[in-house]
Amino acid sequence: MNPSVLNPTVSGIPVEYILILACIVFTIGVAGVLFRRSAVVIFMSVELILNSVNLVFVTFSKALQQVQGEVIVFFVMAIAAAEAAIGLALVVAIQRRKKTSFVDEMNLMKW
Repeated sequence: MNPSVLNPTVSGIPVEYILILACIVFTIGVAGVLFRRSAVVIFMSVELILNSVNLVFVTFSKALQQVQGEVIVFFVMAIAAAEAAIGLALVVAIQRRKKTSFVDEMNLMKW
């Protein structure tokens, strides 16, 4: 049996360490979405979540020597860039209208 299958590494770093880092970044992102009130901080937390998922994709792509994970990361990054641009534009528009960027005070959809 191939010993690299039993103990996979990416550039000499064990896969477990990279997955632990991705888990920590994902947890920080989820905590930011759940506990922060500013829309800009919430968007940054969503970006952290997406980046942690990208880290997992790249890690397994490199460990398994497949290219599919890196292709998925390319598309996730494109979607994240579009989400950041549209989200920031919405936050700026709401900031100008409501004079706040706190999510609790944004009730534009109410009648």
